[in-house]
This record gives sequence, C-alpha cells and structure tokens, in this order.
Amino acid sequence: MRKGQAAMEFLMTYGWAILVVLVAIGALAYFGVLNPGQFLPRQCLIGPGFSCSDFRVLADGSWSIIVRNGIGETATAVDLDLSGITPGGAGAGSCAPASVSASQTTTCTGAGGSVTAGTAGDRVQATLNFDYTGSGGLAHTLTGTLTTEME
Repeated sequence: MRKGQAAMEFLMTYGWAILVVLVAIGALAYFGVLNPGQFLPRQCLIGPGFSCSDFRVLADGSWSIIVRNGIGETATAVDLDLSGITPGGAGAGSCAPASVSASQTTTCTGAGGSVTAGTAGDRVQATLNFDYTGSGGLAHTLTGTLTTEME
C-alpha cells in the first residue's frame, strides 16, 4: 500500500510539471514568440527563372519590386499582383515594359493604397502572382512570396 502511494505521488508531481511546461509552450506559440518568420530576413521569391533584384513596401501602401528575367528567353505580357498581404489588404501592380528580354530587369510598382497602409517597421508578408507569356506563346503563372518590413 505504501509503495503504491509513493508511485502515485511521483507520477502526479511530474505530471503537473509537464502540464505547466506544455501550457507555457502553448502560450509562447499563441503569441507568436515561436514563429520563425518574424526572425527571418527580408526575402522575395517569385519562382524558377525569375528573381527579385530589389524590393520595398512603403508605409503609405505603395510598393516596388525589380524583377530579373533568368529564363533565357523574352517574357511578354508581364503582370505582377500582390495578394494575401498580412496585415490585411490586397494590392495590384503592373510591370513596364510589356516585355522583359532575357537577363534584363523591369520594375513593378503598386500605387499607394493598394496595400493597407501601416507604419514604418511593420512586418509585411504577401503572395506574389507573376504572369507572363514565353516566346512560344504559352501563358505561365508563378506564385511566390514577399516578406519585408515597411519603410
């Protein structure tokens, strides 16, 4: 009888300790402390063949992305849209010129207000939808991500 009580007290003590640790980890995860995304550097990924040479999102909601063509052929009917922006909002933009030669860059911009305005230093995450037509006439859509801080 005495050994059973000692075993039960041992299990209960460690059970409560484990429960407290799990609650603490849950609270940290809930408040985003364990979110590695907030510690990652600025990044912009479009998809195979295209890269972001430089990018920025301003506090007034405007944004610019310099896209480099690395597919080895001219891309025409180029269009870039930002969506799924957190904190909330949606944006759209256009690329000029209408075609981007191989190994060349173009600047895509979105007007102020196309992204929910914030304050400098706010973290922004968005989905990039990049549409273009290859030299063979086939339309392509690439989906990428943009993570940065508002300037």
